[in-house]
Amino acid sequence: MFVPASPPSSPPVRSAAARIRSIVSGSIGNLVEWYDWYVYSAFALYFAPSFFPQGNLTAQLLNSAAIFAVGFLMRPLGGWLLGLYADRHGRKAALLLSVLLMCGGSLLIALTPGYQRIGVAAPVLLVLARLLQGLSVGGEYGTSATYLSEMATARHRGFYSSFQYVTLLAGQLLALLVQLALQRLLTPAALHDWGWRVPFAIGALAAVVALYLRRSMHETEAFVQQTAHPAAAESKLRALLRHPRELLTVVGLTLGGTIAFYTFTTYAQKFLVNTAGFSKAEATQISFWALAVALLLQPLMGALSDRVGRRPVLLFFGVGATLGTVPLLTLLAQARSSWAAFGLLAVAMVIMSGYTSINAVVKAELFPTHIRALGVGLPYALTVAIFGGSAEYGALLAKSQGIEAAYYWYVTACAALSLLVYWRMPDTKQTSRI
Repeated sequence: MFVPASPPSSPPVRSAAARIRSIVSGSIGNLVEWYDWYVYSAFALYFAPSFFPQGNLTAQLLNSAAIFAVGFLMRPLGGWLLGLYADRHGRKAALLLSVLLMCGGSLLIALTPGYQRIGVAAPVLLVLARLLQGLSVGGEYGTSATYLSEMATARHRGFYSSFQYVTLLAGQLLALLVQLALQRLLTPAALHDWGWRVPFAIGALAAVVALYLRRSMHETEAFVQQTAHPAAAESKLRALLRHPRELLTVVGLTLGGTIAFYTFTTYAQKFLVNTAGFSKAEATQISFWALAVALLLQPLMGALSDRVGRRPVLLFFGVGATLGTVPLLTLLAQARSSWAAFGLLAVAMVIMSGYTSINAVVKAELFPTHIRALGVGLPYALTVAIFGGSAEYGALLAKSQGIEAAYYWYVTACAALSLLVYWRMPDTKQTSRI
């Protein structure tokens, strides 16, 4: 069921049809991985009382958000281990391993009894499942970003690489679609009692399907050529540290983008319920359509970067997020109609797409082939673990302390720091190492 960790013997992909088939297979696996990751956040409103029965809604969400953040702590380890694996044994082998880990985590959440049945063991098993999923997603990002960037042609690299976030957002949309369906089919009591387990079971089954599809992927030409002409024997981590400027660029590039992304996607649904006062069903629908807008924007912005360069698109995000975060969140907190809330989130998605559509290809273009997956995955995962993983918890903590607006300014400050990086960095479309 799993490919051996040996250098690929298959020939590199040369025909356009084979290249597109491999990109589609890799992208579908990416969709399933991110569906599994985001189902946790989408259904936290329902399962939080099962694992944390004490306290009000904000307290329960804080507990579930803390475990969400714990999952992020494993992402650097996943970025490191699976990045090393991908750079040594192939992008395909690492992508197969990551989806296998995600399958195990989702299945564990689906089957874990609640606090009333097994006591403290329930949240402990929940933490274990999120650790597995964090390890998986940490490895998935760097490897899939590398795979899509290497598989694409130079002329359309921004467009094809944008499908990493197309499928990432599609996974989140699928999680919300499952939630909308369950909200219609089940009563609120059934959803809180057992219905929340259904999406995790679906995720585990879908991961098995993704594993099967990824077995038919081709290895990238860049990696095959590297195995034929390997770099001098040297520790991968030591080789990576020879590129400090590129590492710091990935951190700065990611900082503002990851906080904005998790604020306006995963946290937005809770914000609509807990701050703006929408019902859970209304918040799910608003979030769904806003994410649909974001999904459609990814290939458009990716294609734009192929024409005008990566740096102008990143600058668009940096300026928009720095100037727009505080007014957007302030107005969203005061929104009283679903249309108004959707419109505000749609504006946020337009701004955010300047980062999400091309951040993967920009990072991949910074590093040489023999350390590309590790170079993309490790510093990205570290940054996301520290800032993206704590975003939801920080927002809820600020609200619980009565200073929710302070979080808006925190997101703004991080976006401003990334804007400085975008301003000073070269355009990787012109300096690409792929």
